[in-house]
Amino acid sequence: MIFTDEASFRQDSTLHATWSRIGCPPEVPVTGQRKSVKIFGAIELKKTRFHYRQDTVFNASTYFAFLQQLARSYRRQGAVLIQDNATYHKDGDVWAWFDANRHWLEVHQLPPYSPELNPTERLWRYTRQTGTHNRYFPDEKELIGTLSRVFGEMQTYPELIRPYLQSFL
Repeated sequence: MIFTDEASFRQDSTLHATWSRIGCPPEVPVTGQRKSVKIFGAIELKKTRFHYRQDTVFNASTYFAFLQQLARSYRRQGAVLIQDNATYHKDGDVWAWFDANRHWLEVHQLPPYSPELNPTERLWRYTRQTGTHNRYFPDEKELIGTLSRVFGEMQTYPELIRPYLQSFL
């Protein structure tokens, strides 16, 4: 079972509650820019395998490229893919690809407006907690480096994220 989702991570700091000495609140600089990095992600629950792809925009063609990336990993063994209701997930070309690949891929939609049913959402929360909250990124390159580090850790050490997925197993 593979759940897909997408998330944007802003270069501007995401401020989050933290501890500090009384009278010495932490200061996190901001760029004032609204640049963000777009990430497609997928989690295979059984093996706790995380896949991701960075892109510039979320649309049918970029989602299709992500699906092709997943196909390289799962085509031989078969998979059940569960996705939310983003408009480009329902694109005719995407569904034509699903139909052409139904011999190895079964696709299901989550109910509308139900992010709590998608375990990938918890991985975005983990990424923000361990990588982006209360951090200053002077440029997009540094944000991408941090995201790559966190995602690489999730891929290399699945035990880091397994507790976030426990209720789905």
